[in-house]
Amino acid sequence: MYQSNKSILNPKKIYGVILSAGLSGRMKKFKPLAEYKGKTFIYNIILKLSSVCDKIIVVTGFKGEDLKNRIIGDLSVDDQAEMIKKLLFVQNENYKKGMFTSLQTGLAGAKECHWILYHFVDQPGLPEKFYPDFINEIDDNYNWIQPVNKEQKGHPILIQKELFGLILEATDNSNLREISNNPKVKKKFWECGYEEIFQDIDTEEDYQMLD
Repeated sequence: MYQSNKSILNPKKIYGVILSAGLSGRMKKFKPLAEYKGKTFIYNIILKLSSVCDKIIVVTGFKGEDLKNRIIGDLSVDDQAEMIKKLLFVQNENYKKGMFTSLQTGLAGAKECHWILYHFVDQPGLPEKFYPDFINEIDDNYNWIQPVNKEQKGHPILIQKELFGLILEATDNSNLREISNNPKVKKKFWECGYEEIFQDIDTEEDYQMLD
């Protein structure tokens, strides 16, 4: 049974935003429903985010209804009622235009939070301890917090609400790298020691090498 310790960690309202809308074109299976340690990628991430986030926005696209039904079906009887209150599914009708449109779709449903924890669906292997450690790095002197390991940048990223407008007003062919170069972005890099921040499962070969 999941337990939230979010209120102990940080009083800010934090929403998780998981991008799971793509076609998974380079893998032989639908990436969000690929398995890692007995659970799907998406379910692994939801369970870990549930302890640090007030809500979890799942951005769907390709096979969106199938994905939603599978996630709800995977919830245990004990957790189902509480977790359904936390989960918000939003469908990106423009998912074929790329990842940035999915981020924009997720942000449109995140108006009541102070921060989002922006998460890719192909990072199921981040340890549970990473998430409270990451949340504790929130600092209102910054609006973008990113983990690094040996000076290399990784994911997920914490993005403060004051940047939402910048992202939502950008054209759908923009990307987050362009946004990050805007002078309004005040970055904090957290040297975290977690090599899993580089996890990027795009191909069948990547999946076979996953621990």
